[in-house]
Amino acid sequence: MSNPKLEVLTPQNSQLIIIDQQPQMAFGVQSIDRQALKNNVVGLAKAAKVFEIPTTITTVESESFSGFTYPELLDVFPNQKTLERTSMNSWDDQKVRDALAANGRKKVVVAGLWTEVCNTTFALCAMLEGGYEIYMVADASGGTSKDAHDYAMQRMIQAGVVPVTWQQVLLEWQRDWARRETYDAVMAIAKEHSGAYGMGIDYAYTMVHKSAQRTATTHESQPPVPAR
Repeated sequence: MSNPKLEVLTPQNSQLIIIDQQPQMAFGVQSIDRQALKNNVVGLAKAAKVFEIPTTITTVESESFSGFTYPELLDVFPNQKTLERTSMNSWDDQKVRDALAANGRKKVVVAGLWTEVCNTTFALCAMLEGGYEIYMVADASGGTSKDAHDYAMQRMIQAGVVPVTWQQVLLEWQRDWARRETYDAVMAIAKEHSGAYGMGIDYAYTMVHKSAQRTATTHESQPPVPAR
């Protein structure tokens, strides 16, 4: 019997769920820089859009406690309906289970808050009751402390969850640079969200491949300010 975890993620075999990426939940995150967290989540979402990955966005207590999903994330999926819950465990909500089932893919990539609560309970239940394979995006998730995040990740890994990072997922979906239909979009995501890797792409384009370089407009090129 083949091991499904030996299969790489592809645009055809995976789906994405984004859990509780909301301001109040992010306020409590101490395991990762919060701006880096948002950057990584938005980068992952953009990758999902490029590769047409079925994506579920679910939230908890948006109006009474947690606030709404980051606008930068909603901008990636402007027509996406968010699935509102009361439960900490997304698997307990029938709407979420129905959305995952409708996508028809057993490999579920997860980016959520908090790692030790919403991510862990969803992952364990989705594996046990739904037969899903869970790929937990460690750097697009966060816990209330480094220990909270790390031990939750360890617990999930012991249960069979596959730990990944957002850029790893992006590049598994791309797989081959000869896939030109997504190449430019992947490069754009990397330049905007991949830090030093993105800087390296800019350097290679301008200094190695001698592509046109954008430069800041100098003050001399600006029209004169009219005298008052």
